[in-house]
Amino acid sequence: MCGIAGLIAADGREVSLLRVKKMTDSISHRGPDGEGHWISPNGKLALGHRRLSIIDLSHEADQPMHYLDRYTLIFNGEIYNYVELKETLQKQGYRFKTASDTEVLLALYHRDRENCLSSLDGMFAFVIYDEQENTVFAARDRFGEKPFFYSHQPGGFFLFGSEMKALWAGGVEKKVNYRMLYGYLAYASLENRNDPGETFYENCRRLPHSHYLKLDIDTCTIRIERYYDMDYRNTNQRITVEQAKERFRELFYTSVSRRLRSDVPVGSSLSGGLDSSLVVAVIDRLNQDGNLRQDSFSAIFPGFKKDERKYMDYVIAKTNLSPHFVTPDETGLIDSIDTISWHQEEPFGSASIYAQYCVMRLAKENNITVLLDGQGADEILAGYHVFYPPFFREMKKKAPEKFRQEIAAYEAMHGNSEINADIRSNVFTRMKISAGNTAPGLRKWFHHLRHLKDPVFEPGFYRAFRDTSAADIPVFENLNQALYHSLFDQGLQELLRYADRNSMAHGREVRLPFLYHELVEFLLTLPAEMKIHEGWTKWIMRETFTQELPPEICWRTDKIGYSSPQDNWMNRAEVKEKLEAAKHLLVKEHIINHTMQSKEMGKDQDWRIWMAASIIQ
Repeated sequence: MCGIAGLIAADGREVSLLRVKKMTDSISHRGPDGEGHWISPNGKLALGHRRLSIIDLSHEADQPMHYLDRYTLIFNGEIYNYVELKETLQKQGYRFKTASDTEVLLALYHRDRENCLSSLDGMFAFVIYDEQENTVFAARDRFGEKPFFYSHQPGGFFLFGSEMKALWAGGVEKKVNYRMLYGYLAYASLENRNDPGETFYENCRRLPHSHYLKLDIDTCTIRIERYYDMDYRNTNQRITVEQAKERFRELFYTSVSRRLRSDVPVGSSLSGGLDSSLVVAVIDRLNQDGNLRQDSFSAIFPGFKKDERKYMDYVIAKTNLSPHFVTPDETGLIDSIDTISWHQEEPFGSASIYAQYCVMRLAKENNITVLLDGQGADEILAGYHVFYPPFFREMKKKAPEKFRQEIAAYEAMHGNSEINADIRSNVFTRMKISAGNTAPGLRKWFHHLRHLKDPVFEPGFYRAFRDTSAADIPVFENLNQALYHSLFDQGLQELLRYADRNSMAHGREVRLPFLYHELVEFLLTLPAEMKIHEGWTKWIMRETFTQELPPEICWRTDKIGYSSPQDNWMNRAEVKEKLEAAKHLLVKEHIINHTMQSKEMGKDQDWRIWMAASIIQ
């Protein structure tokens, strides 16, 4: 895990070691263990790297890494199957000087060029310079675990980095994208689904996940192509439950065991939910000889309704675990919010990001460099309750009797829940179901009526951006379509961004076993009835791992996200003072109407105001 940065310019006079070092200095937190910088012989390309040493701690594995007097690579991430790839390459005559996954990636690229991406089990963002062809190849992993930002002027320059602050350090103007800011304030949109490369800043774009980029240095032109996708319509209706369980177990154990490969201490995040608990439990099963000490790190909130401590204790009692806890509070939020915003760079959804930040800091304080985490399971196993409507819609169409049974089971399980409200009682959900593809237009229309009655935005700002596309409210015809959307189009990438920035803020690495692509591909092919069954979400996961998990967790009915006492914190006088300052700034910048300063706007809107102010300061 590292930080990368670089620049290419048609005019070589714009390229210097000093400039690229400024870029890597701005992201030094991503790689506290070393740095390296290099300029190509033609003087038109400079590469920089900050290293967090995980695999092969020797200086032989430092970057930029050169190979065959032709290729130079900088790499952020991990190739988990590098051992298997290396064995295959050695049989084909390749020789290696290091024990690193970086050198394996270079050899694989030499053999397969861009087709090497299909062989990788990993999270990555990397750049390879080919001196012979005078080209640059850059790629980002399938699901977006590792970031890659760039600024490009065709025929002029191309700057890139792991974070946007590297671009700003390299000379790119830091200029807010007000169209994205409007979409966030109006609709809580953190991404533009129609243009996944757009960010909250002008002149700063992200390379979309599942894509690679090729750049010709002589012309400074780029070409971006998608290299990975899945067909959610490819459902295996013949597979039995026992076959599904066997394959699920095999793939998940493979994924966890590969993600334990490390030359530095490995621990885990433990939230008390089904996903992180399973990761911890499987590590414990793989560690029967006791050679690996497993430290876990958790945020707890004593007295809070959604505190998960009792579920963590079930896992701790069943495994050989060394637990560590932190209790984030409103004082810490106020003290840390500016630093977290600096690391995140773009707005984030809630104060739970601060709790995650505290967990990563706790891991650093205990000298654990790598953490395995359960993120990604909800998106492939239908863990969120928003997946019930497309599931019901699918069942109603293809199996009416099954539909009635599932509705009854859902109502019996969740009808009186104090944590998860009945999704069918949600007015917004009913509007989505009844409005279908007209929902985005209706949402924009309602938003306009609300603005006419009680304007939130300053008139000029509203007129400039009111036609900005409302956040899509897709209506899915079946469960797998909804899961595909959550994986690739909207949802998961936000969470992955939070995890990357929070972990790297403390020089930690997060690994996600549920995002092993072969596991994702397999689970997406399973029939909907194996994911949601008799009211249970993630049913096939619960059935498969009943022996590993405590029953209180395996068969718990409530779904609690990564929650914090945000509403309580937002009522504190110190927080309200910060909110008033944020409102004042947005009024001064002619973004929100001056009447909003004296009005109660609601906790969610207040949070967005606070976040918006953080990026324009």
